[in-house]
Amino acid sequence: MGGEDAATMKEIAVNELDLAKIIRTGDHVVWGAAPPTLVAKLIEQRHRLGPIEVFLAGGRIRPEEADVVRFTSFGAMGNRALAKAGALNVIPAHLSALNPWFETGLLRADVVLLHLSAPDECGQYSFGTAHDYAPAAIRNARMVIAEVNDQLPWTFCEPAVDPTRIDIRVRTSRPPGRMTPEPIGPVERQIAFHVARYIDDGSTIQIGIGAIPDAVLDILGDRRDLGVHSGLITDRVAALIEQGVITNSLKPVDTGRTTTAILAGGTRLFSLAHKNPAIRLHSYAHTHNARVLCRLDKFVAINSAVEVDLTGQVNAEVASGIYVGGTGGQGDFVRGAMLAARGHSIIALPSTARDGTVSRIVSVLKDVPITTPRSDADIVVTEFGAAELRGQPLDERVRRMIAISHPGFREQLEREARAL
Repeated sequence: MGGEDAATMKEIAVNELDLAKIIRTGDHVVWGAAPPTLVAKLIEQRHRLGPIEVFLAGGRIRPEEADVVRFTSFGAMGNRALAKAGALNVIPAHLSALNPWFETGLLRADVVLLHLSAPDECGQYSFGTAHDYAPAAIRNARMVIAEVNDQLPWTFCEPAVDPTRIDIRVRTSRPPGRMTPEPIGPVERQIAFHVARYIDDGSTIQIGIGAIPDAVLDILGDRRDLGVHSGLITDRVAALIEQGVITNSLKPVDTGRTTTAILAGGTRLFSLAHKNPAIRLHSYAHTHNARVLCRLDKFVAINSAVEVDLTGQVNAEVASGIYVGGTGGQGDFVRGAMLAARGHSIIALPSTARDGTVSRIVSVLKDVPITTPRSDADIVVTEFGAAELRGQPLDERVRRMIAISHPGFREQLEREARAL
């Protein structure tokens, strides 16, 4: 277990770190925000460790590295190559469940690898760019190893890093991983136009990664006093903060603060978040907690999907039989938005895939996971408009969904709907 105070922390040079002396055969190793040096060391030394299991959220592991290591996650985000090779075991889970599962031991964590920023002038460490489930995972761990990177931004985190739980510290200096924005095309801009109609002054928004959320944020420059409560934020959120559009002044929870678990951006976002008390990183226990989300009043959750059927069922996990996503935070944010007094849950996606040859609006989901059930359907948006499904019977849902499908597939969808 961790030492009684920070003085018990042991420092080891990178080139002297021998994980075979720390990790035992059969151990469950956990990381969230992947500490790059520690992950590289584990992969390099894996054949000396014997069979182990790793629960991860990132790290970009190659399939051939899954020979003596069993990799498990809540989805394929960041590790699609592993999933495609059949080397990633997926646990269906809402992100809000991970913290209590680690705390109770349902998910086992023997050794936890952390990526921390260097301590501030008061000696306090920070989780840097990602908070996720780390505070819960280290609670019952036998050993906690921290990669302390002096190039990570120092961010305000709740709960803060408990230095007494760190057993080994490895100092590094390397640029944090940066998220490269996807190009925004005309389809994404048209989808953003329809989504933005549901975002009023004073709304609190949740967004994901990709061209569609970037396009939405790009056209919100005329809004006032927006708030952010999200699993992640990007450089475009930083831009709206700098423009004075995002103030969080009307948020009934975390008033005056941008709330997130992960910084998924680059230099602009990292510089803005560094020692900035107006940006707070919380664990999933807070960012994805429905009891918190429902109090946000005008909460607009914006998520995406692989496909949506005519009744509003959402598949956000599997495409062509391969895991490309996961349950993730979609269910948490959908339910939170549905419970908020003036909330909206928006599923935004292009109407087609594969250069227009496949409709992403389908008659019925078959042989794929139902990430969000039709009982939680609210608004589905494509470049052809918005289908408001909440409170609508099935026949009206079918009509509205066909209306936002690609014109080239509407006749086929109508035939399939009649057959059903």
